[in-house]
Amino acid sequence: MNAVSQGELLRTLPYARRYARALTGSQAQGDALVAQALRAGLPEGVPGPLALFAGVSRLVPDTPGEHISAKQRQLLLLTALEDLTITDAALALGISLEDGRRLLEAARTALRAVSATDIMVIEDEPIIAMDIRQLVESCGHNVVGIASGEAEAVQMARDLKPGLILADVNLGPGGDGISAVQRILQEQNTPVIFVTAYPERLLTAERLEPAFIISKPFEPVALAIATYQAVSGGVSLD
Repeated sequence: MNAVSQGELLRTLPYARRYARALTGSQAQGDALVAQALRAGLPEGVPGPLALFAGVSRLVPDTPGEHISAKQRQLLLLTALEDLTITDAALALGISLEDGRRLLEAARTALRAVSATDIMVIEDEPIIAMDIRQLVESCGHNVVGIASGEAEAVQMARDLKPGLILADVNLGPGGDGISAVQRILQEQNTPVIFVTAYPERLLTAERLEPAFIISKPFEPVALAIATYQAVSGGVSLD
């Protein structure tokens, strides 16, 4: 078993859970995947901070997808969502750097060809909301509405029935983004991506948590792969 220190493991655990959830499209499946990786023992020859990502990744079969394969999804998530270098991501996946670069470039090209999704944004800061709109639209998606508060978000989702919701966690005086989403999901089954500057606060395992979390500030590729994973439902573990 890889000799990973307890400190390294604890620091990496929240982000490995985020990675696994985004990969599978499910909080329950993602957390179960991390637990399985820990029980199986982490792979040898991978530096401590990468070992848990490597342990999770090796449990996912490289199945083909409609647009990108499971391995390509892993590369996209590790580099865009978890901010690993392509060198570290390739090491975590047990592939050569050359193969990693080739697969990642092909995956990014495939993402640009994915059909657009209607997105509703929940964000209380007007300037940030404008930036998010521009970023979402630059990825080829359509922003159908922006809600600044909890009550407005619930009503807007009811009226617009978006294909995906991009929600800030803290809405200031306007309420709570997580609460708004919980109310929306009581009425419709819509994929949700949470955006927060403090992702570790949503990865404590102390309450029901989201499957998709992006750290602020985020890059277009991070939004693109998170959107693709949320809409497509993640990889199959069968």
